[in-house]
Amino acid sequence: MLLHLSTWPEIEAYLKTSQTIVVPIGSNEQHGPTGLLGTDWLCPEIIAHEAQKAEPNLLVGPTFNIGMAQHHLGFPGTISLRPSTFMAAIGDWCRSLGAHGFTKIYFLNGHGGNVPTIEAAFSELYAEASFGGRPRGFALKLKNWWELKGVMGLATRQFPTGHGSHATPSEIAVTQWAYPDHIKTAEYAPQIAPTGPIREAADFRARYPDGRMGSDPIQATPEKGGELVAEAARGLIEDVAAFSAEVAPT
Repeated sequence: MLLHLSTWPEIEAYLKTSQTIVVPIGSNEQHGPTGLLGTDWLCPEIIAHEAQKAEPNLLVGPTFNIGMAQHHLGFPGTISLRPSTFMAAIGDWCRSLGAHGFTKIYFLNGHGGNVPTIEAAFSELYAEASFGGRPRGFALKLKNWWELKGVMGLATRQFPTGHGSHATPSEIAVTQWAYPDHIKTAEYAPQIAPTGPIREAADFRARYPDGRMGSDPIQATPEKGGELVAEAARGLIEDVAAFSAEVAPT
């Protein structure tokens, strides 16, 4: 079930049986010469949408597609929020959903650079309850799609070398499977990109001229992407069910 393709009476009815929602979240940023700019929000969206086809009681919200990509701003097409803006937006999404009765909000993330800021936003929301002396009535969870059960093991078998940490063959394979008409090709030199620290935008562009970090995306194929999506969708269904079943201590 997709929230944005539902009506308010349908969501009101859903809330009588479940108070859990999955929110795909990512970033719009460069992913090397062949990776789509939307890769980091497309991957969690693709996986979440595939999972809800198999699990009718899984509700998926609109994708939060702009995140913390300030270190990629040296590459055209990247769009980034400031940390404070990102935290404020996450807070308002959660407050809105919580006001309607959602008690479990599960963020499926596609960009590692989002993690510290999302967790800080969670802390701010929990602080409102702690300092106010009133329970907010909802719990928050963050999960990177590649950390879902079975996914990293599969990716390691598919790409034993040259997986890297940015513009990886696994994430590019996922988008190739979902959008086969948008597969890009390029010559890589070196074939496996260098790796190192992440700092500000000019430094990142100088260290990683084509945008990749430790990766060899030429290994990506739609077939491998389909295997990853299927594994991740199964893992997501299982993980969300466990989150939904959690009972707060009395």
